[in-house]
Amino acid sequence: MDIILFDGVCNFCDASINFVIRHDRQGRFRFAPLQSETAAALGTSLHFDTSRLETFVLVQNGKVYTKSTAALRVARQLPFPWRGMYAFIIIPRFIRDAVYSLIARNRYRWFGKKDSCMIPTPEIRSRFLQ
Repeated sequence: MDIILFDGVCNFCDASINFVIRHDRQGRFRFAPLQSETAAALGTSLHFDTSRLETFVLVQNGKVYTKSTAALRVARQLPFPWRGMYAFIIIPRFIRDAVYSLIARNRYRWFGKKDSCMIPTPEIRSRFLQ
């Protein structure tokens, strides 16, 4: 099971998670906000900082991926044409992460912020970790 940890109050992050849910036909991914106890427990066991809300985290096969690498590894698991985004992995990580960080720094200003984490609908609740 692959787990995506995301900023639960970020509108852009919320939209991104909904995009993954719509396109993840095999139900491969599970989700939890970075602000959750699940994320804190994973952070402790896998030694990463869940207080850094400027990235989402992909936990895959016991390894932790962040920023652009996490996003591209998620895209690789989605159907065509989205999996083609993985081709951007050839761009050096420092360049990919600079673009990712620019968006992350401005995401609240550009896309807004909610007062609380998203509440999954009953149809997708099973995909969210408590």
